[in-house]
Amino acid sequence: LSGLDPAQPYFQGTPIEVRLDKSDADFVDVIHTDTAPTIPYLGFGIRPAIGHIDFYPNGGVEMPGCDKNAVSQIVDLDGMWEGTRDFVACNHLRSYKYYSDSIIYPDGFLGYPCSSYDLFQSGSCFPCPEQGCPNMGHYADKFKDKIESDVLKLYLNTAEARDFPLWRYKVTVTLSGRSKVRGYVNVALYGSGGNTRQHQITKGTLKPDNTYTAYIDAELNVGEITKVKFLWNNNWINPTFPKLGAATITVEVGENR
Repeated sequence: LSGLDPAQPYFQGTPIEVRLDKSDADFVDVIHTDTAPTIPYLGFGIRPAIGHIDFYPNGGVEMPGCDKNAVSQIVDLDGMWEGTRDFVACNHLRSYKYYSDSIIYPDGFLGYPCSSYDLFQSGSCFPCPEQGCPNMGHYADKFKDKIESDVLKLYLNTAEARDFPLWRYKVTVTLSGRSKVRGYVNVALYGSGGNTRQHQITKGTLKPDNTYTAYIDAELNVGEITKVKFLWNNNWINPTFPKLGAATITVEVGENR
């Protein structure tokens, strides 16, 4: 039984006979997308974990793409009716859009076990544990026999619009060069499944021999990594033409460690 952002008003804090609960089925998975308090933030979705596994995409409060201005939201690609609905309850309705996308992406929407979204964002809950990460949505029940705790909260990030799934990688870059400069470092991943756009690893002061780490949510599963593209740029014209390289780049795949 899959709960798509189960309702908060009149249900949160009520007995289990009244609301969705893990006792309602052999396996209950829940997607939480609109858990801000109803008053004053008009959150429609229940906040506590109530299933066997509970997914909190993007932290479960504010979904990417839902902060578009009213005009662009209402004149939506999906038509006036869906655009108007999305403007009124965009976060709440993301749950069924994630679910429908999950049918097409059996390897997508990996949920990382974590005690909070902030810890997930900082990389503290990366990579997936040995038993793996469950997939949010249609294929969540593949994880049914691997659950080891009463409460399992899972976090992940999604894209702003379809296609929604993102794949998480840890990228570590050690720089080489002669002098420190200011600027930014970008990395793109190439693999058997395709290549990503450039993702920023760090910006600011770049020091040779220093190591910089970032967790990137890539727009596709690159599969077996075959190549990494490294690019750095300084933010203004430097007459000394500094040179900077990458001594090493390490990529860790969240899914299979």
